[in-house]
Amino acid sequence: MTRQWRDKWALVTGASAGIGKALATELATGGTHLVLTARRRDRLEELAKQLRSKHKINVEVFEADLAKPSSPGEIFQFTKEKGTAVELLVNNAGFGQYGELTSVEPQRLLDMVQVNSSAVLHLTRLYLPEMIARRSGDVLIVASTASFQAVPYISTYAATKVFDLFLAEGLAEEMKPHGIRVCALCPGTTESEFHDLAGHPEHSRRRGETAEKVAKTGLRALAAGKSYVISGLGNYLGAHGERLVPRRFVTRIAANLFRPRK
Repeated sequence: MTRQWRDKWALVTGASAGIGKALATELATGGTHLVLTARRRDRLEELAKQLRSKHKINVEVFEADLAKPSSPGEIFQFTKEKGTAVELLVNNAGFGQYGELTSVEPQRLLDMVQVNSSAVLHLTRLYLPEMIARRSGDVLIVASTASFQAVPYISTYAATKVFDLFLAEGLAEEMKPHGIRVCALCPGTTESEFHDLAGHPEHSRRRGETAEKVAKTGLRALAAGKSYVISGLGNYLGAHGERLVPRRFVTRIAANLFRPRK
């Protein structure tokens, strides 16, 4: 599946851990050259060293904080200066924050919108024209099962992921005449540091899939030309099953699951 990107270049954001790291590793096994970007350069360098040695591919590293509005342009300029034709853009970087809206610092919320939504839009807008000119290219946007419903206590995060899902689905149709595939990957709970960093309490966590399984699911769906994919049968049934009941009822159930416990 990943061999169709052999000897091509992929840009992976948020590549230092979790699903981003798994996506980079999966692509490397298929012979894809990589541009890895994230905030933690030490982790990127270590991953790049491992992938170069094991898979004999080229790997470039660019440290960037996508909470800064200038970062997408800086990443794009970096690849331009390197002469790197990005054939696969993986918009994976993102974070969440648990808690009532008024308990979260305003800047944290605004940074979440910037990283999860604005940076995704900006990077996609920067790289699509080159793909259109070549009449080839792919875009994978990591959304979430939270894209399908409002989720109290992570309301802002869920809202950003709705943006990601709808952007991907819309672009999938827009770009089809240009020979470009766009897909939203919607994982549920995943084994990574995401929930710890977001401050999710134990009672709100479910048993998660591995990041490696989620990565393979997303790349397989993109290769198959799907506009979105939900990773995991249980997640799929849950996301679509809620369409059969009133939206307020679904939100109330989510609130009971995520509500802080004394």
